[in-house]
Amino acid sequence: MLTNRFLHYIDKFYSFFIMVGSNLQSLFLLYMRVTWGHQFFVTGLGKFGHIDKVIDFFTTLGFRHPAFFSYSVAAIETICGFLLFIGFASRIAAIPLIIVMLGALSTAHAPNISNFRFLTEPLALVKQEPYPFLITAALVFIFGPGRVSVDAWIKRWVDRQPRY
Repeated sequence: MLTNRFLHYIDKFYSFFIMVGSNLQSLFLLYMRVTWGHQFFVTGLGKFGHIDKVIDFFTTLGFRHPAFFSYSVAAIETICGFLLFIGFASRIAAIPLIIVMLGALSTAHAPNISNFRFLTEPLALVKQEPYPFLITAALVFIFGPGRVSVDAWIKRWVDRQPRY
């Protein structure tokens, strides 16, 4: 009898922390989306503003069509960053952002993380500039944009519509 009562209190105690964590999830996702969505957007606009430098940089990396990739990366970061910021089509927008960040890590930042050094020295990867961008895009792709997003508002509106 004592054991059951003790387990009941432990369960209530643990359930409280699950509830608190679940309620903070959407706020955390909102913070990550707004912070890094804005950064993606600003970075993309910066690339458009200095597109000649971006093309030159992509040329030094050995890209076959540096102008195409420069404009593509700038457009993806700007458009998908804005979508991430407002939480609209977030999971879809996260996919090209993940691809671009993986491309940045495997080309421009490759010397710093080459030979799978990041497996034995994780800090080598974490210190790279694209890493927080990649983690945020992956986070939104996996968990969604949260309850405070255009996606969530649209879903709530659709759910209230009469079914035929």
